[in-house]
Amino acid sequence: MSECTHDCSTCSENCSERAVDFHKDLHEGSSVKKVIAVVSGKGGVGKSLITSLLASEMQRRGHNTAILDADITGPSIPRSFGIKGHATGMGDYILPVTTETGMQIMSINLILENETEPVVWRGPVIAGAVTQFWTDVLWQDVDYMFVDMPPGTGDVPLTVFQSLPVDGIIIVSTPQDLVGMIVSKAVNMAKLMNIPVLGIVENMSYLKCPECGKELEIFGASKVAAVAERFGIAHTARIPVDPAVSALVDEGKVESVDGAVISGFADFLEKEI
Repeated sequence: MSECTHDCSTCSENCSERAVDFHKDLHEGSSVKKVIAVVSGKGGVGKSLITSLLASEMQRRGHNTAILDADITGPSIPRSFGIKGHATGMGDYILPVTTETGMQIMSINLILENETEPVVWRGPVIAGAVTQFWTDVLWQDVDYMFVDMPPGTGDVPLTVFQSLPVDGIIIVSTPQDLVGMIVSKAVNMAKLMNIPVLGIVENMSYLKCPECGKELEIFGASKVAAVAERFGIAHTARIPVDPAVSALVDEGKVESVDGAVISGFADFLEKEI
């Protein structure tokens, strides 16, 4: 084939019949059955919390679960799980750190000397690190891997969608009016990459009054049902603001959070993914 000029009208080649697979291979000896990316069109909506809750619940149900922390410049997964050690290099591969319940974790903070050390890298270097978390880590018999994505639709999400065999994405949003825009960005990118949208989780959806039990929509009325209908997304979940959950995460005990708030979504993943 001659060099492409990107002018299809002058070309006799039929590129549509030639699919290009950019997926990277796992390290020899690794095994990952299902990969689910947790995404959002903006930051601050709680992707890391939802990733941690879903992974913990699936681990609790007897599945071997892993988290690949793809948020290189803002990693929070190790702290949520109370991990203080470092990942170990063994020849040509890296061993992920294991949590109290046996979940496998890989994050940039597990290879830095100090967790507060900033990662001041340009986009391609950051994307390369995420790829290495897939190719150079010895992931052992993983049933479900959750990828905690950085916000937006830049280098890292593109790298993950192209390099990893992502089975679907879960979109995290909040009740504010801009939720439609946030979800639109994530849905449209998923369509471009031919990756199914598994569902939407509305975080900070309400606060349950400790006195009367009433659900107080402190960030506005829930919009997850309307947005899901607009985009044809069947599965949704609403996660409340809960000071007890925040306290457990701050203490590094996210695995101790009651999984009831996310159990419906976990049921769906077990049956359909």
